[in-house]
Amino acid sequence: MRVALVHDFLTQYGGAEKVLEAFHEIWPKAPVFTLFYDKKAVGDIFKGWDIKVSPIANLPFAIKKYRWYLSLMSAAIERFDLSDFNLVISDSSAYSKGVITQPNTVHISYIHSPTRYLWSDTYKYLEGLSGAEKLFKKILPPILTYLRQWDFIAAQRPDYIIANSDFVARRIEKYYRRKPDTVIHPPVETDKFKISSKIDDYFLLISRFRPYKRVDCAIKAFNKLKIPLKIIGTGDDTMLKKIAGPYIEFLGFVNDREKVQYLSHCKALIHPQEEDFGIVPLEAMASGRPVIAYKGGGALETIVEGRTGVFFNEQTWESLAEAVIKFKSNEFDAQIIQNHARTFSKDQFKSKIQSLVKNHVQDK
Repeated sequence: MRVALVHDFLTQYGGAEKVLEAFHEIWPKAPVFTLFYDKKAVGDIFKGWDIKVSPIANLPFAIKKYRWYLSLMSAAIERFDLSDFNLVISDSSAYSKGVITQPNTVHISYIHSPTRYLWSDTYKYLEGLSGAEKLFKKILPPILTYLRQWDFIAAQRPDYIIANSDFVARRIEKYYRRKPDTVIHPPVETDKFKISSKIDDYFLLISRFRPYKRVDCAIKAFNKLKIPLKIIGTGDDTMLKKIAGPYIEFLGFVNDREKVQYLSHCKALIHPQEEDFGIVPLEAMASGRPVIAYKGGGALETIVEGRTGVFFNEQTWESLAEAVIKFKSNEFDAQIIQNHARTFSKDQFKSKIQSLVKNHVQDK
């Protein structure tokens, strides 16, 4: 069976790229088709892979200023020639689901989210443009309208759709008017994490610094509580550091070994954002540590209230602070928490994908 993998962009390393890694472990000889590949940003993670990029990757400033080429991306993804493959697996939060395949090719699309800036987050996307990008703000709305129409059509092309969570499945039904064939949660490398017998007196937050991540909410809560909060993450932290008091410590980027240590020794992970799924809470649980999370998004599918964590109801510092005050770490069993996290392991993910492919390739 000749297999091809399709991925939106290889310009960062996050949850979507971990899904791609799991796919590549199943089919190590499969080429990866992607719009852009930024080797400097991702380092040696994909070294040795057969990666094929679109023509727009060679245009001026394409890697760093990809928004300049939004109007070309749909056409670029359609230009990939996949006629030699029996099976195409697309890994999509934007364009890759729109590849065109042959009648006898099975196309399975793993969807992380309907394209956010075309549907649920359009206004936030436009407001977030800065610097030279503001020049495009007036011409972007008609481009986004065209891309929204294309995106809807593209979502009808895969033979089978997998949603990465029930939360995302509902959005797929709303925006694409198509019910996903199944839900398979993303893989978590649970074996990398360990339970520690020593718990330190700090809470931990791990996040990129984006407005919707609500890191500001956590900072304000821990400022008021005067309880130590360590923050691991990258991005523009200027405004966050301005509001942070003496109990807030920014750790910046940490390597995997350091991350394991911080997770295993924290009192609990703070998760104030609404995520499509959310891998970090499961990494904390794989370390035997409970999670204090906003009650929304994928967290509702991974956290068992009272057994692996607790929820707070509003994305306000007051609501989070109340949950922290009521939180008692001695009410949680680290082994029970870790056992729960292991049900989301990479091996479980790969097994479910292989089973689904076996059934659907035979059905076609």
